[in-house]
Amino acid sequence: MKRIYLFAVLVGLLSQTSLTAQTKETGPIIKDYGKVWAIDNPDFKVDPSKEYKAVFDIMNSPENHESVNATIETAARFLNMHAQSGIPAENLKVALVVHNKASKDVITSEAYQKKYGTDNPNQELIKALMDAGGQIIFCGQSSLSRGFPREDLIEGVQLSLSAMTALIQLQDEDFRLIKF
Repeated sequence: MKRIYLFAVLVGLLSQTSLTAQTKETGPIIKDYGKVWAIDNPDFKVDPSKEYKAVFDIMNSPENHESVNATIETAARFLNMHAQSGIPAENLKVALVVHNKASKDVITSEAYQKKYGTDNPNQELIKALMDAGGQIIFCGQSSLSRGFPREDLIEGVQLSLSAMTALIQLQDEDFRLIKF
């Protein structure tokens, strides 16, 4: 009985060590967002010479006006995980096509403050993605239907005819659609 107890304690200590040894980390591309796990020696290897072009279809947003949109942060995770895995930053391209409920996430904190009484929690993330070369494209149809005019957009956000049009054009430019 004593041996079983000692074995159980030893297994518990070993599993605790392995669980606490690894943590999620941000960077190197987006410093304050996009924490990811490092995957040591994966069987399915990434090709560091390949260009990775992803377009993210961003249509949902949290109901809480003070929460960062996790689907926008997915683009930061994409950049960070690939850079941490040895893909050069110049081989990583991201575009976000924003529409529907996520429309509010691309307006300035000033405009957000007027509508929701708080700063836009996504503004710094949006700016960081653009600073890293990401394109943020806002649906013109959502702009009008949801009441978010061009003048309320974060500087650098591009207005398109529609989300559908932007998604088609980006996929024609060999961007791969990421939707989740």
